[in-house]
Amino acid sequence: MSLSVVQGFTKSLIMTVLSEIGDKTFFAAAILAMRHPRRLVLSGCLSALIVMTILSALVGWAAPNLIPRKWTHDITTLLFFGFGLWSLWDAFNEEGEAEELAEVEAKLNADMKADTGISKGNNKVDDELKKKQRPILTQFFSPIFLKAFSITFFGEWGDKSQLATIGLAADENPFGVVLGGIMGQALCTTAAVLGGKSLASQISEKIVLLSSGVLFIVFGFQSFLSTVKF
Repeated sequence: MSLSVVQGFTKSLIMTVLSEIGDKTFFAAAILAMRHPRRLVLSGCLSALIVMTILSALVGWAAPNLIPRKWTHDITTLLFFGFGLWSLWDAFNEEGEAEELAEVEAKLNADMKADTGISKGNNKVDDELKKKQRPILTQFFSPIFLKAFSITFFGEWGDKSQLATIGLAADENPFGVVLGGIMGQALCTTAAVLGGKSLASQISEKIVLLSSGVLFIVFGFQSFLSTVKF
């Protein structure tokens, strides 16, 4: 394995773990796993995160081919510094993970009530008609899998970790970034599904934010001091 792959893997793994612990999608996976079969929740959440990681890395890999390499390098450097300062700001000004957890729980409770109402109405319809009315995807995948996938995928879209993955793939070996990102997502999602609420309550959110902020700034300095390869 080349040095560039190892470097991209290491950066991506550390960045992903620090970004995802205590994130909204982390809490969503934890709450869903308390209400539904864990294997379906884990497979749905992890599938969404793998797809998101690959898409983000592809965007980062393609960026230098669409715009000058120096521009993508400079943008990536600014992103790292920006995310680092953002994380440090959140560490000292965040209201706490309790509010974030409450927000995720409220949204999932609202979705569950809506699903319950729909299922009660459907009980009046015969099984054959109900099967025909089901969306095409639910005929091939479990509704729980699709729910976990959609909540995670759209929850991660435009998130700090996604943008950071794009920037990292533009500056590092994309293959290493994908491997590290998937490994980090797998670790965090498995932890969330197996006991995310209790785990998150034992980890200081401030420490996680401070660590990720420092890490992003270190990445920023490393990117700033590195030579652009044309």
